[in-house]
Amino acid sequence: MKQNLQLRMSQNLALTPQLQQSIRLLQLSSLELNQELDTILQENPLLELVDGEDAGDEFDAGIDEGVLQKSADNDPLDADGKQALNGDEPDSFNSIDYQETSTANSQESSDIQQESTSVAEDFSAADFDETYEEYGSASNWDEGGRQNNHDDDDSDYTRQEVISISLRDHLLSQLKLMPLSERDQTLVLLLIDSINDDGYLEQSLEEMAELLPPELEVELLELETALKLIQHLDPPGMGAVNLQECLLLQLNALPKKTEFLDIAKLVVGQHLAVLANKDFAKLRKLLNCDDVALKGAQTLIKQQNPRPGSDFAQLSRDHFIQHEVLVKKVKGIWIATLNDGVIPKLRINQMYADILKRNRENSNQYLQTQMQEAKWMIKNIQQRFSTILRVSQAIVDRQRNFFEHGEIAMRPLVLREIAEELELHESTISRVTTHKYMLTPRGVFELKYFFGSHVSTDAGGSASATSIRALIKQLVAEETPKKPMSDNQITDVLAKQGIIVARRTIAKYRESLNIPPANLRKSL
Repeated sequence: MKQNLQLRMSQNLALTPQLQQSIRLLQLSSLELNQELDTILQENPLLELVDGEDAGDEFDAGIDEGVLQKSADNDPLDADGKQALNGDEPDSFNSIDYQETSTANSQESSDIQQESTSVAEDFSAADFDETYEEYGSASNWDEGGRQNNHDDDDSDYTRQEVISISLRDHLLSQLKLMPLSERDQTLVLLLIDSINDDGYLEQSLEEMAELLPPELEVELLELETALKLIQHLDPPGMGAVNLQECLLLQLNALPKKTEFLDIAKLVVGQHLAVLANKDFAKLRKLLNCDDVALKGAQTLIKQQNPRPGSDFAQLSRDHFIQHEVLVKKVKGIWIATLNDGVIPKLRINQMYADILKRNRENSNQYLQTQMQEAKWMIKNIQQRFSTILRVSQAIVDRQRNFFEHGEIAMRPLVLREIAEELELHESTISRVTTHKYMLTPRGVFELKYFFGSHVSTDAGGSASATSIRALIKQLVAEETPKKPMSDNQITDVLAKQGIIVARRTIAKYRESLNIPPANLRKSL
């Protein structure tokens, strides 16, 4: 077999480091972005986070100025082949540059376009002058000459954590006030440790008695006595083994003069399954009462808490939604704006910028590389929020009827429509709308909420799945409680309005709204 050498030319698509970073930052949520920035700030000494509002106005003004441009050349985040994949860095920040000097803007864009294999080689001595003029001067950041001082105690504000007490601690605090012997306190403590977050006893007393060492000689009667003590603690219903016992404990804690209390106890104690099936005719016959008394007993039972320990459940302190976009109506037009609170204010560290300027000929290669990466990070953060704002404004323009009239006016929308309007790829729109939230007068919504499939109508138009769900919710809210509408009846009502939907589709939408079927919605 003969060996030979051949030269072959080919073209390959490659993502530059800056483009890869832009794509990664775009798909992060606000919380994940802050975590990413914390890591980068620790690794890069030339990048620092500005506390306060020193750089906020410049950053926001830059985004607002050029964010709504329709040109696809201004967005390097289209990773599927529309632009910026030929090895050249895109010039995407001329209209949203972070600084005010136009000369520095032009030089900065050309610096990024001249990226080579080595980042350090690309950072020439001439770049240090422009970099210092753009990032190193304090006047570019604070016209009053103030500098960011991280050692200032007055600016160190920490979020005050709300002190929450667990269910176990709440029960133990009451136990300490009871005159019990040491043995009884130990048994009560043992039972408290067996109560779950909902307030129910996870093991039966018989099982616990068998698991205890025989030498302790703990009798079942002692455990029952300890459980009775727990069941008299606050909140009522603690230590129950099932829902029936939990509701009875709470009803027994009510004043004896409470109206319909006796009937409510009888229903919970003997006919709870019949009440769950909404068989009111059978209940009236079993209780030998009229509709008024039965309805009063039902209302009294509904007022009790089936999970008495849920108020003490430890919720994650970090589980919250931070919106990136605010939507307001200005002079009759719905406008989307960025939430300034989630935009990180980044800048180049002035001290290191001075060092690089003074020693540009013998400067450290590590600092040169970190300088370039810091500049990339600032640009990519700007591009991330500008793309979010562009997509958000396009969504608001398409869903104006939703902001005016609510869910019932939601129109069908797919990612492709927004992608074609902004000349981006669908994957870019998908990244932007994932885990990004919008604060509107109607609440906080994820950007993906405004996208949905459509159902054709008799008139040749289409209705979104969201609007159909809103119609179902409206029909159920307006139905007669004694005779709720079945899925077939809801289908017929929508058909009269020109919306042809199958019964199984109505059932699917109803279940997604956590609306029970007609037989379980029936009430007196």
